[in-house]
Amino acid sequence: MSQSDRELDELVRIARAAAAIVMDVYATPFIVEMKGPGDPVTRADREANALICGALEAAFPGEAILAEESVPAAEELAARFGRERVFFVDPLDGTREFADRNGEFAVMIGLAVSGRAALGVVLMPTTGEALAGRAGDGGGFAFLEARDGSRRPLQVSPVASPADATLIVSRSHRPKEIEPLLSRLGISKVVPCGSVGVKIARIATGEVDLYVHGGGGAKLWDSCAPEAVLRGAGGRFTDLTGAPIDYTGPGLKLARGIIASNGVLQDAVVAAARAELG
Repeated sequence: MSQSDRELDELVRIARAAAAIVMDVYATPFIVEMKGPGDPVTRADREANALICGALEAAFPGEAILAEESVPAAEELAARFGRERVFFVDPLDGTREFADRNGEFAVMIGLAVSGRAALGVVLMPTTGEALAGRAGDGGGFAFLEARDGSRRPLQVSPVASPADATLIVSRSHRPKEIEPLLSRLGISKVVPCGSVGVKIARIATGEVDLYVHGGGGAKLWDSCAPEAVLRGAGGRFTDLTGAPIDYTGPGLKLARGIIASNGVLQDAVVAAARAELG
């Protein structure tokens, strides 16, 4: 087993421990606070964040960590971005869905190496399914680990025509770019879903084919783990212009959005997005 595989197994273990905390809170009448407009947070976010960061520090001493609930001040943020290896942590992706108790939320831990997503785990606490992957040019892989520890490989769908594709979109905030893209690409099958991680997971399992995010609220910890999983499963993940996501900062926001697909659809969707964006 390679070093990367051992690292990925460790990330799965840490994510499972964090998911146990999330589900303990889920079973209680928890309080939802607001960090800012449209930005909810709960005790589950904070406690899972603390566990993941502590476990990463123990397992990977000295590595840089950027986690949603413990963002450092500007000078330290820049220093962490400057490291070759950076862990990006979203302890509870889909807090709104967690609060709504609809099950569409995930624990996500990703590792970027030299500015590119390299390893990732997206774990759905309500089902116990962990999607894990290592991105690589021709050498990546991804698998789904069930609650009982059994594993199966992940493979994206073979759908090649946008008109035959199923697009997964945000349940709570549908970006303005979606309607023109649907028309331009001839897409009629649209599935709403919460959590970026859950959406990308459904592309990686072949349930759906495509996801488009217009930018704005999403940050690098929303994309690092899902990108590694999707690319490991044979998919592609870029911004709206077709450029790779850059994990070296200086900011945390995904200002140029996301296009994630089964891979074969990517070029057509990027071309359509570029046409719509002018």
